[in-house]
Amino acid sequence: MMEQDIDRSNLRQMILSVPEQFADAFAIADAVYVPDDLSRIVVSGLGGSALHVDVLQYYVRDFFAKEGKRSYIEIVQNRSYVLPPESYDNALNIICSYSGNTEEVITAFQEALENNLPCIGVSAGGKIEEMCKENSIAHIKLPIPYEHFQPRMATGYFFATMISILTKMGKIPDQRNELINKVAPTLLKNIKENEERGKIIAQKLIGKTPIIYASDKMRCAAMIWKIKINENGKTPAFWNYFSELNHNEFVGFTNPQGLFHVIMLRDATDYPRNTARYDITADILTKKGVDVEIIDVINTSDPAEKIFTTLSLGDWVSYYLALAYDQDPTPVELVEDFKKKMAEIQ
Repeated sequence: MMEQDIDRSNLRQMILSVPEQFADAFAIADAVYVPDDLSRIVVSGLGGSALHVDVLQYYVRDFFAKEGKRSYIEIVQNRSYVLPPESYDNALNIICSYSGNTEEVITAFQEALENNLPCIGVSAGGKIEEMCKENSIAHIKLPIPYEHFQPRMATGYFFATMISILTKMGKIPDQRNELINKVAPTLLKNIKENEERGKIIAQKLIGKTPIIYASDKMRCAAMIWKIKINENGKTPAFWNYFSELNHNEFVGFTNPQGLFHVIMLRDATDYPRNTARYDITADILTKKGVDVEIIDVINTSDPAEKIFTTLSLGDWVSYYLALAYDQDPTPVELVEDFKKKMAEIQ
């Protein structure tokens, strides 16, 4: 069967176009007013509309570490119907739902409106856009570049939007040129190489349960790889991070109950004692009959360049795993069926 016969919604093109998302998002977000007298942001979002927050937390922490200082912006993530306490304490509540119709996010937004909390909506339309218009709340409308475009592929849009917001709040220096003129070209330069690597890695995962490990600092990469394998590859996967996994999950391989393939995303700039754990862990797992592969992420001091290049490889792995399983990588039928059943109990 031809690739296009399986990939009917053309997820491949969505992956190829990710580098374009930074410039597009900045052009949209820059026109929106953002208050600059608040000390933190609280971002409410679920699923693909939440992945950028994990990336943003990594980026901001690493950015300020590189500058030799601690972050002076608190980023709180909310994956719930209910706002966290931080939402009420000098915070900008950013309401994120790519579809604009995520019920948990709508409920959290309603709570923010009822309590007159500072808010900005970010969506490609839907109920979130309507609520923003009805309540005179600033709204950043993300594009829908392709039919059937999925929220999990919009991380670049969301991330650049958050960078624009933080810049306007005076919390970080303007990173627009860095993202558009350095990170995006690096992604384009490496995208075909990542595609070929992704094909090879995907072949090793066929019939196995993938487990993705990374460092504490880059834990978002392991989590997002896992999520893309779930949603694109339509198969279970799991993730964890060093060194926490060595204190608990690691022991579970004393008596493995399935066929696993462990992928470790190693960052050469990580704490030296942490990087030493990779080889030792791989050796012990291999002796237990577990397939293990260590992948060294791109060696760069730019955190955005590092994380988005690593995520691009994960996209390709999940894409070619879907093709190997004869699965259209774009639809998420189980999620849609679940939403319909939830709607029935309102």
